[in-house]
Amino acid sequence: MVYLDNAATSYPKPPAVLDAMRAAIERIGASPGRGGHRQAIEAGRAVFRCRAAVADLIGASEPERVAFTKNATEAINTALCGVLRPGDRVVTTDIEHNAMWRPLCRLARTGVEVDVVPAEPDGTVDPERMLRAIGEGTRLVALTHASNVLGALVDVRPIAAAAHAAGALVLLDAAQTLGERPLDVEGLEIDLLAAPGHKGLLGPQGTGFLYVGPRVDAIEPLTFGGTGSRSEEEQQPDVLPDRLESGTLNLPGIAGLSAALSYLAEHGDAVRASVRQRTAELVTGLSEIAGVRLLGPREGAVRAGLVAFTLGQTDSEEVAAALDQRGVACRGGLHCAPQAHRKAGTLDRGAVRLSPGPFTSAEDVETAIRAVDALAREVLP
Repeated sequence: MVYLDNAATSYPKPPAVLDAMRAAIERIGASPGRGGHRQAIEAGRAVFRCRAAVADLIGASEPERVAFTKNATEAINTALCGVLRPGDRVVTTDIEHNAMWRPLCRLARTGVEVDVVPAEPDGTVDPERMLRAIGEGTRLVALTHASNVLGALVDVRPIAAAAHAAGALVLLDAAQTLGERPLDVEGLEIDLLAAPGHKGLLGPQGTGFLYVGPRVDAIEPLTFGGTGSRSEEEQQPDVLPDRLESGTLNLPGIAGLSAALSYLAEHGDAVRASVRQRTAELVTGLSEIAGVRLLGPREGAVRAGLVAFTLGQTDSEEVAAALDQRGVACRGGLHCAPQAHRKAGTLDRGAVRLSPGPFTSAEDVETAIRAVDALAREVLP
């Protein structure tokens, strides 16, 4: 099987990830922050090592500003619901993933004003349009770093500068870029960064984090409960990351993520170069197949490590199923991002997405292209 669904979950994982998860269960076993015995202390150290590794990866000088979540969706919800109140104004785009779009729609029903800036059909976000939409009274600018359907990268720097000039915060959904593209939260002045552990970071499912920058003077938790600290108080602690980490953390997952981050620290340049090369090969090969329409930026443009396409008028899930029968694992449908499909004109039948990872070979890409070409010859007149 050629696995080209890394935009959903990266596979395979570095072997050290499984080793670390097994060691966390077999050797440590205890809950981090929930005791003073040696195993609990070692669990806490394992969590801190991962927190420090995340901070180092994203250019954050204070590791305690990294709060672990179970995925990017939880991180985005924590950010949105934690800083927005009725009467606040948020600026976003019309290509957002449902992880961003659905909580924004819910908040709109509670009195939050949501101003949507249209992207270009290829998913490109014009910074000038964003700048015009951001004005005094905006509380938050919330947007994806790259659409999980269209793949176009957003130029964050001018948008963040305009947001801060207006007194607003910036929330970036880095689900499709972190690990594959370098990100510096302090250099780019990103206030809130949400990311999963199981995609470009090469960690296990059930892991993710929210970075909370120093401009965020107050954030309400999404979940309240035990934090292992200040247990005598009825209110949730104000200190980070405890304020956002109620309940027992996913120690095996965090240990696995820590091992994955160590792998990226050593091999990150090669990983990023490989994903860019395989993506370019997919764009070139698919563009030569009659009946294939590529979504997203044109050939040669900078894009995240994914390529979505349609095949004539054939339903995308039928195409994905046929490719699966030919040994190519990919994803058809709407990718939990109907906004992006509406922009691309594919809401009725969806699209097929191929997304390489660091272990995808040139031969894998060739196999996928041949499979799409063969299928096109069968289903198109």
